Amino acid sequence: MPGVPLHLPAALHAALWQHARAHPHHEVVGALGGVLRCETWCVHTLYPLPNIALDPAREYLADPTYLLRALKAMRAEGLDLVGLYHSHPRGPDRPSRTDTRLAAYDVPYLIADLSGGRLRAYLLPGAQEVPLRVTDGPE
Repeated sequence: MPGVPLHLPAALHAALWQHARAHPHHEVVGALGGVLRCETWCVHTLYPLPNIALDPAREYLADPTYLLRALKAMRAEGLDLVGLYHSHPRGPDRPSRTDTRLAAYDVPYLIADLSGGRLRAYLLPGAQEVPLRVTDGPE
């Protein structure tokens, strides 16, 4: 859904950056639970996931067992998967070829560029940018 904004509460924005900065030499990955309400993705919770990629300095692969646990937790809370995030330790703040090739969900993918300090969101594999709004609280 190009043009549909994603609202990320400031506390979860901070938690996402804390996760990314805790591992500055490896890509981190996580899932975002929330709801799609009034043409807006609203994030309510963040699930950091282990990166089991063979080369975590250059790519990510969420551990499927932990991803399944996160999806079950979302369902139990009445939430849906509304986004996935990962970091690029050396940039850029846009999807790599690998990111677009491996995209599997029809939700925004957030990329935290540690080198530039930017967080951007995209629908993949088409790489359409999603407006990202950091909010004071849950929408």
